[in-house]
Amino acid sequence: MAASIEVVLEPRNQDIGVPVRRLLPQRGHRACGPFVFFDHMGPVEIEPGRGLDVRPHPHIGLATVTYLFDGAFMHRDSLGTVQRIEPGDVNWMSAGKGITHSERSPDDLRQSGGKVHGIQTWIALPAEDEQTEPWFRHYPAADIPLLTRDGATLHVIAGDAFGVRSPVETASRTLYVAVCLGADASLTVPAEHVERGIYLIDGELAIDGTSLGTHHVALLVRDAAVELRAGPQGARLMLFGGDPLDGPRYIDWNFVSSRHDLIDSAKLAWRAQDFPKVPGETEWIPLPD
Repeated sequence: MAASIEVVLEPRNQDIGVPVRRLLPQRGHRACGPFVFFDHMGPVEIEPGRGLDVRPHPHIGLATVTYLFDGAFMHRDSLGTVQRIEPGDVNWMSAGKGITHSERSPDDLRQSGGKVHGIQTWIALPAEDEQTEPWFRHYPAADIPLLTRDGATLHVIAGDAFGVRSPVETASRTLYVAVCLGADASLTVPAEHVERGIYLIDGELAIDGTSLGTHHVALLVRDAAVELRAGPQGARLMLFGGDPLDGPRYIDWNFVSSRHDLIDSAKLAWRAQDFPKVPGETEWIPLPD
């Protein structure tokens, strides 16, 4: 294995109505920068007349980030937000001290069916922001910076990378880039962020000469620039990370916090249905036993 790779993480497969590959958290590797949760959803074909329904559920202490390659979701939350997200858009929801939301297939795609494919991540908030008021922002694809260089196409989803800063509001320094490499194209990832991870969605990729398996994450060592090189089929990947967290984070179901007592309070509140409600929604996901 290349000296620039600290460890390679294998996916854990799950099914939440669509196939999901979970890369973070894992034992011994709880975060990469502020990212504490990383799911690759799909790709999967949804039959006409069916849809995906993630019923209302709560969050504290984190920001959820949804980024799609195919399909669409309708986001609703307890702030009254109703927002459709499509490929290339960014939905960023900061839960703060508590928010409830749902994600469902829009009515038109529920009728027509189609492919669903995307990445869903959680970004832990700094400890000082864990009890702030929740907020939601939608950023259309046209506002996400696009870079092209030597066979590489890069969308800077959030934070800063390659001399460009995304307009997406973050609470700490963040690295989040969607990268497409053409056949045999290469890209140098500088050591400008403390923690960096590379997730291979599809295609063939080598990191400083070491092949990375499809659907695997390579966590990179600090302070070393690395060369990414695609194979003859090209490669599609996510580059993510940023500054390390300001202390350990505890995850219990949908709750993230630096404090156990905040998680315990959130669990009691959800069980008692004291969280704010999503207007127009009557369902909810019960707290697991």
